[in-house]
Amino acid sequence: MTLDDGLFKRPGVRWLSGILLVAAVLVAIRLVRQSGGDDEGDVMPIVPVSVASITQATLQGYVDLMGTVEPAPVTDEMTAGGAKVAAPVAGIITDVRCAEGQRVEKGAVLFSLDHRVADVAVARATQALRFAEETFARQKQLVAGEATSRKLYQEAEQNLMSARSESAMAEAQRALLNVTAPLAGIVTGVHAKPGDAVDLTTVLAEVVDPDRLVLSAGVRSDEAARVRAGQSATLLANRADVDTGHALTGVVLFVASQIDSRTDQSLVRVSVPRGAGVRPGQFLRARIVVDVRRNRLAVPVESVVRRNGASAIAIVVADSIVWHPVQEGLRDGSLVEVTGTGLKAGQTVVTVGAYGLPGSSKVRIAGR
Repeated sequence: MTLDDGLFKRPGVRWLSGILLVAAVLVAIRLVRQSGGDDEGDVMPIVPVSVASITQATLQGYVDLMGTVEPAPVTDEMTAGGAKVAAPVAGIITDVRCAEGQRVEKGAVLFSLDHRVADVAVARATQALRFAEETFARQKQLVAGEATSRKLYQEAEQNLMSARSESAMAEAQRALLNVTAPLAGIVTGVHAKPGDAVDLTTVLAEVVDPDRLVLSAGVRSDEAARVRAGQSATLLANRADVDTGHALTGVVLFVASQIDSRTDQSLVRVSVPRGAGVRPGQFLRARIVVDVRRNRLAVPVESVVRRNGASAIAIVVADSIVWHPVQEGLRDGSLVEVTGTGLKAGQTVVTVGAYGLPGSSKVRIAGR
């Protein structure tokens, strides 16, 4: 089936045609009555109508929603699709090595903080380590020839271990002054410049992986129970996506169990396929398939009218119509499921112009 675009449908030519046909029927009936055609034996006018066939189709039920594209949150299976970058220690920014729109790899240096004090600490720790290594090596040779005491050898060994620990700590402290990308992706924002004083709460930049995005949207509480993780969803950026068949296919990843009392909606996340070309912050429409009914009899929506408080369709038999009461079921775009006695696929039903036709009307199919 083609994707239903009922969400975007606007009144058009079909409605105008229906109004004109109904008007034609009423005028014809009035003319007959004015000429004394109220008797049962008088000839009824032949009314032009548009028709369609009862079809056997697969109908789908949908939940429509609109939401915002954003980085995928962290889950048990994968890391987050985006991150706000902050410095692990307080300091002064001396170098900015990224720009908005730049693609970066995980671990790439984005910012550098003033590391002059850290450099001095590393130099001192390195010098102390070198001295400790030389002292231990000398004590190791002496103890082998029994030219030194066991106590001096153990002290040299302990000093070497302590120097190694202090050197590693100094190196680690200096490494913290280089702020790196926590994931591979696109830099979507840079919020700091050289000379800025920053601390652990300062957001320096934002990085987003364009291949790990989701659509976050709200579903009304009366429809939330029909939406479940794993259901198929169609993502639409605009009407052109429907007309050109460029709609994206996603999957429902998450349905919140709680309803937001402020909006009467439940949060739903839908996956965005890789390479979709959408951006964080972009609005998208989504259509989630919540029901599938196969091999059902269906007619155009406009062919079902209300008669005597019930739904009915006008079936064309020869050059006349016969009204059949029906029960309406699932509506899928321009089609609606119908059930009733004597209905079968292939029967011809009146579409535009069905409303207002008397039961004994003679009809002519428009265009024939």
